[in-house]
Parts: sequence; C-alpha cells; structure tokens
Amino acid sequence: MKNIITAIAFIGLLVSCTSSNKTKTESNETSSIESISNAKEVLFKPINTDEALVATALLAAPEESRESCTVIGYNMAGEFVTFKKGNNEFIVLVDNPIQDGFNAACYHKDLEPFMARGRALKAEGKNRQEIFDIREAEMKSGKLKIATGSTLHIYYGAKSMYNHETSKVEGAQLRYVVYMPWATAASTGLPETPIASNHPWIMNPGTHRAHIMISPLSQDID
Repeated sequence: MKNIITAIAFIGLLVSCTSSNKTKTESNETSSIESISNAKEVLFKPINTDEALVATALLAAPEESRESCTVIGYNMAGEFVTFKKGNNEFIVLVDNPIQDGFNAACYHKDLEPFMARGRALKAEGKNRQEIFDIREAEMKSGKLKIATGSTLHIYYGAKSMYNHETSKVEGAQLRYVVYMPWATAASTGLPETPIASNHPWIMNPGTHRAHIMISPLSQDID
C-alpha cells in the first residue's frame, strides 16, 4: 500500500513539473513572438522627414558615389528643392512624399534637361501622352538631347517605411533603364517584351524614349 501511495505521489509530481515546463515554454514562445513583432515596429519607420527622404533616395545611387551626389525633389512641405549640391555626375531624385508607395531615382546629370522638361510639362497639366509627344518633337528638333547609354537607376517599392539605421526601404528593389534613343529590336537584338525574369528588353522602340529595361527578379521580400 505504501509503495502504491509513493508511486501516485511521484506521478503527480511528474505531471506538475511537465505542466509547469509547458507553461514556461509557451510563455517563452509568446515572449519571443512579441519581441520579434516589437522589433519590427521599431525597425521600420515612416518616411516623414526631409532627412529620411534624402537618406532613402541615395540608395538608388551606386554606393561609392552617394556622398557626392546632388539630391533634388519635393520636400515634406511640397516644395521642389535642392536638398544637397554634389560634385559628381549623379543626380538623385527623392521619393514624392504625397504619392503612394516609394519611388526614388538616380541618373546622370546630362539627363537633367530631359527630366526637368518632363516635370515642367507635368506641372502645366500635360498628361503622359502629351509629355511623350512634346519631348519627342523637341528631341527631333534638337532642342532636347539624351546621350545613348545614359542610365536611370530606380529604387522602388509598394511600401513607404524604412529602416532608420540602414535607410533601406521595406520591400524596395532596384531596376535599371538604359536610354537608347531611336533604337529598335532589330538594331539592338533585344526582344520588345521580357522573355524571362531579370532579362533585358527594349521599351518604346523606335522613339526618342527607346530604352533597355532591366527589372529585378521576382521574389518574396520580408
């Protein structure tokens, strides 16, 4: 009888310890999940200052050139300004804070007259097709020029949250545009539509805005 009582007591103690350990494990797992969630909340912040606009946009530029880029664009007050005057060949255009998502760009300074003309026409209320037609006519007349091979680096994504330590925008990726005015599929050997992920192709062939598109691989980004 004494042995039976001892066995029952031992089983009860074992169950109690197992239950306690399970509770502690569940508590630790919950704590870990909450910590990860809180860390993510701290990690990504809204892009809501001029400093954040500049820091995030500079990621569109080659890393070794960022310090000396000229940075322009709309500030948080809605004014088009020069945030920083640089001394190299790159101009960085910050994300427009009033538009959804994120879209910053970096391009050679020789493209600025073409880009500035587009911004001016848009400010006049011209639509996309009107801007295209006007710049095409001005390219044909020689009023505007795009040097063959001029490259546009675009850093873009659907979200407008960034890591304030690294300046990386949540989910953003890079794609590239290489301008080739008047080029065609026949003159370049490139297809007019992408045939595979990350494959270059020619867009707007035969026009002033003909360009090689190099878009990123499709991928899931945390």
